[in-house]
Amino acid sequence: MLIEFNVTNFRSLRDRQTFSLAKAKGGELSESNTFQVDAVTPFNLLRSAVIYGANAGGKSNLLFALSSMKGVVTESAKNLQRGDKLPVTPFRLSGMTRNAPSEFEVAFIVDKTRYQYGFSTTQERIHDEWLFAYPKGRPQRWFERIWNEELENYNWSFGSSFTGEKHLWQKSTRDNALFLSTAVQLNCEQLQPIFDWFSESLRIASTSIWSPGFSASLCREGKKQEILEFLRAADLGIEDIVIDKKLVDSSMLPDDMPESVVEELTGKEIFDIKTMHKDAEGRDEFFEYDDESDGTQKMFALAGPWVEVLENGCVLFVDELHDNLHLCLVQFLVQLFHSAETNPKNAQLVFTTHETSILTQEIFRRDQVWFCERDKNHATTVYPLTDFSPRKGRENLELAYLSGRYGALPYVRPLRAHG
Repeated sequence: MLIEFNVTNFRSLRDRQTFSLAKAKGGELSESNTFQVDAVTPFNLLRSAVIYGANAGGKSNLLFALSSMKGVVTESAKNLQRGDKLPVTPFRLSGMTRNAPSEFEVAFIVDKTRYQYGFSTTQERIHDEWLFAYPKGRPQRWFERIWNEELENYNWSFGSSFTGEKHLWQKSTRDNALFLSTAVQLNCEQLQPIFDWFSESLRIASTSIWSPGFSASLCREGKKQEILEFLRAADLGIEDIVIDKKLVDSSMLPDDMPESVVEELTGKEIFDIKTMHKDAEGRDEFFEYDDESDGTQKMFALAGPWVEVLENGCVLFVDELHDNLHLCLVQFLVQLFHSAETNPKNAQLVFTTHETSILTQEIFRRDQVWFCERDKNHATTVYPLTDFSPRKGRENLELAYLSGRYGALPYVRPLRAHG
């Protein structure tokens, strides 16, 4: 479960920004929208959060920052070679930050233990890296690594609670790789749960990049009924799904496709998806997947990830959830996380959207709503609705937001005619 994410000097996020899923004061919607983690020190967390802001306000950059952190954790030791560049971009509109490290830190809970892990990095090297664990409620420093600019080497320190071949792992860690990732590659069992949280439990995506393949594969792996129940609950009129595999033939590809791409795709297996509806007389009528509406195709593509995330209690970040979806379907997707029946393992959903019709106190607690706004220096600020102390159960959040009370709106100027 995610508690908090901090990022500094990444793209438009110049100053340290904090995004939190910790429950704030207030008892509204506590039973549905919040949960308590059974840890040494109990935590009350949120099941979801929504982020609003103008186009180019920095919403996507916040998600991309977490995605980049995940990428460095999962890829730096395994897929990068010495000298390869790390996937970070600092705030480029200031001489003070342009060449400075980007910093990422996350607090989360795995197996009833809270962890606080972070690092700072440029494209060339990791500058700092640290991990604190709270297995008994008090912090234990497991390791810390600090780059010494003058001596051009690292200062290392290890806590007594961290065991194993730590000095071997230290010597094996490249400048452009994380110690966490390197140690796990070399069979460090103590750090495996932290690495697994990043690689398996943390999911980040834009709805525009999800293909139907994952949902189709789940159907063929015994989860067809769960996918169908999801689609029926969304009122798409789909009664059944037929999933087959077929080989790509060159005749199936566009005539203007580059020959190299045709050669690469020809002979590959793809899913052949058909949906079944009932006609007016109650007979079965099958549709090709491409004959379905964009919204239906998107809901099918979302079905697999949603079912899996809810089933496994993952943390899911989604950019632009509203794209091609009716507001009722957006609300449906969110409410699946707010129900103990459909979300028994307390999965968490964080998403960006421009859909304001769901910005109501009937759906979200005040601490579940966040905003991103760029200042005059083009730096993004991330802040929660609770900064404005809206009246519980009384304030019209959508109206207040659209009227500019909370900021994070585009400032549109009149277009002057020329000529």
